[in-house]
Amino acid sequence: MKCGGLWWEMGRKSPFVRKVGAHSQNQITGEVNDSMFMGEYSHTIDSKGRLIIPSKFREELGESFVLTRGLDGCLSIYPAASWKAFEEKLAKLPLTSKDARTFTRFFVSGATGCELDKQGRILVPGTLREYAGLEKDVILAGNLDRIEVWSKDRWADNNDFEDMNAIAKGLQDIGVSI
Repeated sequence: MKCGGLWWEMGRKSPFVRKVGAHSQNQITGEVNDSMFMGEYSHTIDSKGRLIIPSKFREELGESFVLTRGLDGCLSIYPAASWKAFEEKLAKLPLTSKDARTFTRFFVSGATGCELDKQGRILVPGTLREYAGLEKDVILAGNLDRIEVWSKDRWADNNDFEDMNAIAKGLQDIGVSI
């Protein structure tokens, strides 16, 4: 356990969630969920495509994980359990729908299994670097069950956070409240 003890936080399905190592456990249902990623880190990717994963993220990722295309022109890193859950959702999409097939293909065809090297780096394949526009300066941003990998320029273009009130209102209009 982190910090030598238990800590409590508000949970989505239950008001009490206990932190157990790299997982959270719902105290009522006993359900264990993967950790959530949060924070924003600036790093660089070298000419060979090696990218250092921040130590805070390495602790939560485990030994092997999946790197794939993400929406909005970024890449996404999923811990093995989160990727498995995502794959299960994709597998339930109807094969008769062209959009569903394209959506599934987008994520799965670009996916690659990853392990950290001794320096805490991963090798980002050239096709994924090209898709995300990764050349040198990179932002790694925690986003709940995954880590997003952005070129610094695309991060700035896509994440100015200037109109959050309008976004919150739009979500409320479709029934999502925070």
